[in-house]
Amino acid sequence: QVQLMESGGGLVQPGGSLKLSCVASGIIFSHYDMGWYRQVPGKERELVAHIISGSGLRRNYADSVKGRFSISRDNSKKTVYLQMNSLKPEDTAVYYCNAKYGNRWLDSWGQGTQVTVSS
Repeated sequence: QVQLMESGGGLVQPGGSLKLSCVASGIIFSHYDMGWYRQVPGKERELVAHIISGSGLRRNYADSVKGRFSISRDNSKKTVYLQMNSLKPEDTAVYYCNAKYGNRWLDSWGQGTQVTVSS
């Protein structure tokens, strides 16, 4: 059974930083691309960062976070990270991780972690 467990969210002032973590179980982690999504009430879940399987040399970001967020992975810990810098109020959302094999993201989602950017 696949499990994804996100952590690291919280309340931060505009311009601040947070680092999110997601531990995966039930999959051969290194074989999967990993991604970070976010969702605000009333809107669809948005993919903000994506890192390919294995060494993770290729990474892609949504335009809204490019230059501010950085995704990384530690295959030995089955963990994917999202370093978020220069946070803005519009980054406020619940953040989720997911895993992709081939061209399909998993149907399983964790509980997410709330990020609130406010003064």
